[in-house]
Amino acid sequence: MKLDRLLGILTVLLQQDKVTAPYLAQRFEVARRTIGRDIDALCQAGIPIVTQQGGGGGISIAEGFKLDKSVLTHDELSGIIAALRGIGSVAGKSQIEKTLDKLGAHADTVLSLREPIVIDLAAHHKGSLAEKIERIKQAILGQRLITFDYYYKKGKTRRCVEPYFVIFQWTAWYVFGFCLDRQDWRLFKLGRLWNIGLCDDAYVPREIPPERRNFDAHLTDDKTLVALFDPSAKYQLIEIYGLDCYTETNDDRLRLEIGYTNRGFIMNWLLGFGALVKVLEPMDIADEIRATAKKILDLYE
Repeated sequence: MKLDRLLGILTVLLQQDKVTAPYLAQRFEVARRTIGRDIDALCQAGIPIVTQQGGGGGISIAEGFKLDKSVLTHDELSGIIAALRGIGSVAGKSQIEKTLDKLGAHADTVLSLREPIVIDLAAHHKGSLAEKIERIKQAILGQRLITFDYYYKKGKTRRCVEPYFVIFQWTAWYVFGFCLDRQDWRLFKLGRLWNIGLCDDAYVPREIPPERRNFDAHLTDDKTLVALFDPSAKYQLIEIYGLDCYTETNDDRLRLEIGYTNRGFIMNWLLGFGALVKVLEPMDIADEIRATAKKILDLYE
């Protein structure tokens, strides 16, 4: 992107006394004419850039402007480095290292070595996740359709989708797009999505309705769970829902009342507590847990 390149060029100029246009063109993998237009854009933005022709010439920033070598504060640069390394956990290392290099995050930059925040966005299938994200990104940038196998409760289905965004939300990665099979906007979890095909067919981008741009709306908590937990499960409730998520009953049990969207997820979560939880509402979930418990008992008899 042009803005990223402008920031990279400015960072290089602030760190080096003088560079050449061929050097910048090679570093940022663009034509020399593009570098010339970028320099003009920086000048129009008020950056005092000096260009000198001939032997010993090059591109530099006016001497008086070099009193402060840093475009960003330490906190700002720290946040950028942490975010880039987080993206690096699910993207190609060389791409992220190249971006960090443009920002000046070399081995001799103390801040980059002591960044205290570590973000790892990868899943168990780290290699396949990175491949999925890269392929979907190519499709989005090229406005090309994708097809894939999608696994859900009823089995497997093959979908054809116009992809618009790759999203990390609620501890999982999703692709957001318009599903041609359902003729509606959908979020598909990447962990359930396999065998991605990049189609030759291009699509004309649709206008995304404002209410569909609110991705939380796709994961709405429109159902209510009420359950009683043993006090020993307190730390697990706090881990997921926070300090004030429960109330204590007269017999010291913990009463949790929350909204949920995905029935399968909430069922698996509750079953993980074993005998430490009793569901009060809804009754259909309580009945299903009771039936599952009987099946488990039969399995071991």
